[in-house]
Amino acid sequence: MMASEHTLGSIDRMEQESLPFVSSSNPRSKSSLVNVASVKHRSPFRYPGGKTWLVPVMRRWLGSLPSPIENFVEPFAGGAIVSLSALFDNYANKITLIEKDLNVAVVWETIVSGDGPELAKKIVGFDLDEENVRKLLTKTNAPDDIIGRALVTIVRNRVQRGGIMAPGAGLVKNGENGRGLKSRWYPETLRNRLLDLHAKRSRMRFHADDGIKFIRKKAKKENLVWFIDPPYTVAGRRLYTHSDLDHEMLFAESSKLEGPFLMTYDDTDYIRKLARKYNFQIAPIPMKNTHHIIMNELLISRDLDWFMTD
Repeated sequence: MMASEHTLGSIDRMEQESLPFVSSSNPRSKSSLVNVASVKHRSPFRYPGGKTWLVPVMRRWLGSLPSPIENFVEPFAGGAIVSLSALFDNYANKITLIEKDLNVAVVWETIVSGDGPELAKKIVGFDLDEENVRKLLTKTNAPDDIIGRALVTIVRNRVQRGGIMAPGAGLVKNGENGRGLKSRWYPETLRNRLLDLHAKRSRMRFHADDGIKFIRKKAKKENLVWFIDPPYTVAGRRLYTHSDLDHEMLFAESSKLEGPFLMTYDDTDYIRKLARKYNFQIAPIPMKNTHHIIMNELLISRDLDWFMTD
């Protein structure tokens, strides 16, 4: 764990306490739920379908691989919590993020280019009320500069229901404790996260690109470790702007990867069929969401022995 971490305080803990829980034990043995409030939040996003709950499992996986990991690659980055955890926990010397959504991409570009502190200033200085939010999010007033566009993305992510930025998502109404739009607006916390990321930017790379195309281009590189978390087959269209994905093509291209990979997916018959077709191992992993509903997702890889044994 890196030493120079900001203490985010009670507001950050409030945000973390709303996160789900996940079993990271042997699925054939008695489950033990891991409280992921203990997982340090690194991402500036509250991302629908985010993988904070998977971080304890990710640590087990990376700990089973030869170290050091030279380059940890996430071709569907989104909020990138897994990659950021790998970076800050020193499992990887470098991370490479790929994101197709240009609104999300502009935030990562701002951070990696070194403009994170300027974005942090804009966030802290933004007077968040309904009038200012609606004005900022109006397309006719969309800023041309990259930092201004990044601010729009962060605000949209924070004030729309569930952090969903896909077309049609509405604004938060009542929110937590009746705080309305400010329910998830923690400017000081966001500033601290951006400053932490700014300090690590020399070990971060970003590409605004299509995830499958990037996998195809870099498949033969042996020094890459891949975490593949694509838009899911069921919920993707509701959650993401770019949800259309050729899932079989993703499996086909992933089968050509020289380096280790871990893929996550929704647990459906179609995805299980694809995993069998490409000779991948699968393991269901139960997670409990904030509504206390237990559901399975799938871990998919060539080798899941590290997960199947305690």
